[in-house]
Amino acid sequence: MNQQKNQNLLKQYGEWGIKLNKSKQLLRKAMIRIIIYAFIYTFGLLGVIVIGWQLASRITWYNSNPIYEFLILIQNGLIILLPVLLICGYLVIVFFELRKPYTYLDELAYGIQEINNRSTYAIRLEDDELKELNDLLNQIKSEIEFNEQAAKVAEQKKNDLIVYLAHDLKTPLTSMIGYLMILKDEKELPQKSHDHYVEIALDKAQRLEDLINEFFEITRFNLTQQALEISQIDLVRMLEQLIYEFKPMFQEKNLNCELQAPKSLAIKCDVQKMQRVFDNLLKNAVNYCFENSTIHIQLTEEKQGYHIVFENSGYTIPQAKLDHIFEQFFRLDQSRGTKTGGAGLGLSISKAIIEQHQGTIQVQSYDEKIIFDVFLPQL
Repeated sequence: MNQQKNQNLLKQYGEWGIKLNKSKQLLRKAMIRIIIYAFIYTFGLLGVIVIGWQLASRITWYNSNPIYEFLILIQNGLIILLPVLLICGYLVIVFFELRKPYTYLDELAYGIQEINNRSTYAIRLEDDELKELNDLLNQIKSEIEFNEQAAKVAEQKKNDLIVYLAHDLKTPLTSMIGYLMILKDEKELPQKSHDHYVEIALDKAQRLEDLINEFFEITRFNLTQQALEISQIDLVRMLEQLIYEFKPMFQEKNLNCELQAPKSLAIKCDVQKMQRVFDNLLKNAVNYCFENSTIHIQLTEEKQGYHIVFENSGYTIPQAKLDHIFEQFFRLDQSRGTKTGGAGLGLSISKAIIEQHQGTIQVQSYDEKIIFDVFLPQL
């Protein structure tokens, strides 16, 4: 996964490099300099000849003077010497100007090698004309280092989660076996105790099922490979159906759930994925809500899209935790024995689904309130 990210990053910056059109810029500058230097050299050479001719004509020369004989030789051969001097000068100019791209290649190879060697220092290309390329290479280097560090952190979280899940799977399983053994061995168990033990075993089995589902979620869920299946649905009916399905959970904590929404509101979305988002948000609200309180869901329509706000009363979440709440494997409740301590994937998956719909999700917590604000644009 890390290698794929780096390849995608290099491809992205490669496209930026094409947009910058740096190679054509350098070639164009080199050609302009060649033309300018050629003009300067041509007129400079002609100027030297003219000035030399004028100065030589003002001096009285004698046939026996070696300088006079040399100047006469130049004068007689000027028709051949002048083109030779011009061609030689042009070749020298072209040689020095076209030599620069090869030095650019050397510097570029150096920069790429520094990225490959994971150097801790910033890349510094010597030529000022390569400043944009220098900045681009440093950006690539920084992004690769950031992605690698993020991948290591995510991998560590994943490994920790597997260890935690192994412990969590064992705990309810041990309890189930214990209570089932009691039911098997105690033939004369009172009906009240029998029902109580069956209820506990069933609760532990359901907890075990939830943990197993979360465990498989880690390995099978990959939003980047799942295309949206867009269809139209009444968002109000979807939320009403969800609230109805959660009634047993509401009754356990004596909660009310109020939906403030228009009579109907048709939207286009991936229905299954969006149901998953709202299910995660409502489950999160129930888990972290005070008993005997009310969960508020507000649906409003705007020109650009739709706002769906989930608000519940609960302990204020510190900002340090809010900053990481949408990260994979982040658990708001770190205790291993509570039902609120899931795998830490629900909110991360919800955020990914919403972003697939080109929307946003934000969270805030203050005055013992927890508020999730989802915005979905019109598709």
